[in-house]
Order: sequence, then structure tokens, then C-alpha cells
Amino acid sequence: MNRFARQMILPEVGADGQARIGSAHVLIVGAGGLGVPALQYLAGAGIGRITLIDPDLVEETNLHRQPLYRMKDLGKPKVRAAAKAVARLNPDVRITALVDRLTPANAPALVWEADVVLDCADSYAASYTLSDACLAVGKPLISASALGMSGYVGGFCGTAPSLRALFPDPPDSGQTCATAGVLGPVVGMLGCLQAQMTLGVILGLAPSLLGQFTRLENGRFTQFRFDNAPEADGPRFIARDQIRDGDMVIDLRPEDEAPRKATPDALRIPGYGETGPLPETGQRIVLACRSGLRSWRAADQLARRWCGEITLLALGDDTE
Repeated sequence: MNRFARQMILPEVGADGQARIGSAHVLIVGAGGLGVPALQYLAGAGIGRITLIDPDLVEETNLHRQPLYRMKDLGKPKVRAAAKAVARLNPDVRITALVDRLTPANAPALVWEADVVLDCADSYAASYTLSDACLAVGKPLISASALGMSGYVGGFCGTAPSLRALFPDPPDSGQTCATAGVLGPVVGMLGCLQAQMTLGVILGLAPSLLGQFTRLENGRFTQFRFDNAPEADGPRFIARDQIRDGDMVIDLRPEDEAPRKATPDALRIPGYGETGPLPETGQRIVLACRSGLRSWRAADQLARRWCGEITLLALGDDTE
């Protein structure tokens, strides 16, 4: 019997829908708590090609919310362990495993090749980078975020407004699952919703899942649509190798957080924003920090006294 018989019997799928699923190329950014369930259910549904990108290794503290991995996978790149697990689940899925970090430099090419993009990185900078790249070329973005007992999933770009339209301002908190904690089933449910929305976009289900926002809080789901949300401006992220000669680079990280500055000639000014030196006329300023959150807040403060080009640089755990 056809392994997809139980979903092909659905009138929304059928043979034509299964063919669309089988010919689709999905980009999944992040192989953690959100990416694991999304990957499993999309591979199980018969997605033809999946590109999975994540720089991290499997750690024991991951296992409570990433049950795809086993103790024997500890210390291995997540994407490679995940690719082997997917091959056991459905050997017909072509999976490209990239042990790399998504950046504004590699995002446009990865997005261009995909039919649907999943933001499972749970990274502030990655979410906005993907949204900007998807909006530029009209690709659908299914973005999710989880923290503690809450989270959300939204269908952005494509035929819908971008992430910036719904979230034009930086978040109040820079906490992550590592600092604030998260319950495994929370990310599991949200990752499954990402897979469901992705299949719905591929199948062209109506009403469109793009422009739909679903929030999980205190064990309850709420939804609303944001089809008419206006696009918002804001500073864009760049990669380290996109810094240009002549840029004014401000590293917002104190020396005890990052002994090495973003660039050798960067100015280290942790409290930069409302005060501090201004760029020369026509000069671009680059604000650098670990996650991008401090940089965005500094950019908001700087914009009140300077109207030139401001870009953000999220350096991750670059502390050497």
C-alpha cells in the first residue's frame, strides 16, 4: 500500500496534492525544539527535498525537547544526526544538511532555492533576516518562537505582510530557552503547527495560512489574521563580511563578554545610543552585539539624533 494513502484520501490532498508535496523544496532553519517536529512531519508527509541548516552540536540538555536525537548523537552536528534519522523515516526525502549559521550573507541564496521557508531558529536576528529575504523574493515564511510555556506561529511574506509588519519594534526581553527555560511539548506543538501550515501553503488551502497568527499561552491557542498590516521600516542585519571600508563600527559588548571586538578598529561603547560619537556625513554605522537586540535598541536611540544608514550585526557566541 502507498505509504501516503491515509493523507491522499483527503480531498484537500489527493494524487495531485501529493505530487505537489513530493516536488516541494523546504528550507528549515534550526534543528532544535521547533525544527525537530517540523522536520519529522514534513519528511513523513513526503516533502521531496529539505535543506536543513544549523551550526550546533547535540547536547544532553537538548534531549528533553528534541526527541529525534539519541544519547549516541551527543557531540555530533544536529543537522547530520537529523539527516540520518530522516533517512530511516523516509529514505526518499532528499535532505541537504548544512553545519552552518544562517547569516544575512547566505540567507538570500538559501531562500531563493526554496518553495517554503521555516524559521525554527528561535533567534531574533535569524527571524528578521529570513523575513527580509523572503519578502524580497516573495517566498512564504512560516516563523515560530517559543519561550517558557508560551509561543507563536505565523505565516509571513509570500502573499502576506512580513514579520516586521507585525513586530516593528524589538522585543522587550532578550531571553532564550537556555536562559528562561522551555517545556518540551510547547515547542513540539508549535513545530507541528509549522509543518501543518507548510503543507497547507504547498497545497494551496483556503483560506490561506499566510497572514494567520496563532499564539499559545497557558495551554490555550488564540488566532487572528494580519493580512492588512502595513510594512514597517527598521534597521537591517548584515554579516561580518558585509562590513565595508569606511563603516563606523560600534561594538556594544563589554570586554568581559567579548575580548575580541567585532572588527579590529571597532569602537567598544557598551552604552552607545542616546550619547556617543556620530558618524560623518554619508558614513554608515554598524552596531554589533551578540543577539542583535542591544543593537536594535541602540539604533532606536541613535535615530533620534542622526538620520543616516544604520545596520545591525549579530555575532552570536563569538567571544574569542
